[in-house]
Amino acid sequence: MQLLNKVVNTFLLRTQQNMLTRKSAFSASSAIWMKSLGHLVVLSSLCCLISGYSERDRVHDLMSKYPLIDGHNDLALQLRIRHNNRLSQVDLHNISKVATDITRLQAGHVQAQMFAVYVLCGAQDKDAVRLTLEQIDVVRRMCTEYQDFELVTSAQELRNSEMRHKIACLISIEGGHSIDSSLPALRMFYQLGVRSMALTHSCNTPWAESSSKLYNVYQRQNNSLTHFGKAVVEEMNRLGMIVDLSHTSWDTAWAALKHSKAPVIFSHSSSFSICSHGRNVPDWLLLDLKKKHGLIMVNLHNNFISCSDEANISRVADHFDHIKKVIGAESIGIGGDFEGAVSFPQGLEDVSKYPALIQELLQRNWTEIELADVLRKNFLRVFEEVERVRDQMTLSQPSEVQISLEEVQNPCRLVLRRPFPRGHSHQSPFSRAPHEPKGLLIHAIVLLLSSLLMIE
Repeated sequence: MQLLNKVVNTFLLRTQQNMLTRKSAFSASSAIWMKSLGHLVVLSSLCCLISGYSERDRVHDLMSKYPLIDGHNDLALQLRIRHNNRLSQVDLHNISKVATDITRLQAGHVQAQMFAVYVLCGAQDKDAVRLTLEQIDVVRRMCTEYQDFELVTSAQELRNSEMRHKIACLISIEGGHSIDSSLPALRMFYQLGVRSMALTHSCNTPWAESSSKLYNVYQRQNNSLTHFGKAVVEEMNRLGMIVDLSHTSWDTAWAALKHSKAPVIFSHSSSFSICSHGRNVPDWLLLDLKKKHGLIMVNLHNNFISCSDEANISRVADHFDHIKKVIGAESIGIGGDFEGAVSFPQGLEDVSKYPALIQELLQRNWTEIELADVLRKNFLRVFEEVERVRDQMTLSQPSEVQISLEEVQNPCRLVLRRPFPRGHSHQSPFSRAPHEPKGLLIHAIVLLLSSLLMIE
């Protein structure tokens, strides 16, 4: 600051001497004064640099006032893969070999994080519900055992956590296969704190269609969201659970948009016009999203940003610019997808680097009002609207819609029957249901014969 004062004082002194010594006409004096004023403007910019208030400071001030709500993070998945969910083995303040920990979340001004509860599609028709419960458990544990975190289940709790300077944790199920085509299971997940669910991941469910063709399961024609799928969306509306369309096919996303009474989100998807990847969202679907007052939270994964293994911050900003041009800044958020993807743009390698993205957008003439919306206000608006729809449906009873065995085609589903006394002419409790495998039938017959021999 001493150097700054010296420079300014020297400049003003020389300007004053220049004005006093010149005896020319008024017009000449005016020209000199205008020239001096121009120099002063240049000096003002120089003073900002000398005083230390830079674009980074502007970003810091903006993100301190409007800290980020990030729509998608797979830290829970990494805790399972690397530590088998043993939280005692890690310090969440500083975790190696991942992009997310408390220290870096704070450095990146992340005030709220949607933590994904994800289990592999291979668990569908097997133990997906159990695995999902275990992932919910680890998220709940990390967000209650660490004082920097706070588990939240409503928009108001999210707001309150900011006032307490906590990192709010929201739980989101990533993939409808986690509910095993059961609305009661969906309701129980809500009771455990889940506030968002993606209808699919990389596999079709019996009732919704994925954007991925990786798994050849539950193939249908012209039925991307079945009658039961619509019942899932309706029940999520009734509960106050956010419908997430990332990973769904465009047809499923369009059908869910039309059917939902509440706004929906793409929690971690980018623009198809900038990168033609099937996980991204085309402009025609963005326009439908805007009509629904929904939200697309831009994904940072290289393959979705540049359709290649390499990307940079400028390319990420291209997605923001394009989406803003199509549907406006009021429909945009950020869903980084850290821990779920393998490669991220240069300069955005972990959650501490979010300020670099905001700085790039400021340099592209995004206003602070627009960025405040992107950082948090848009998500809060959607969450509150989802809750308003829930409140309007309080008189609606829990849905009792069930999916048919023909749709599920799951050999592991037990067909419940009341057992009959031995020797009764009615159907045996071991008789095979239409979709039970022969292996189970043989096993049941062996058990029955064994018990008869024991009696004899």
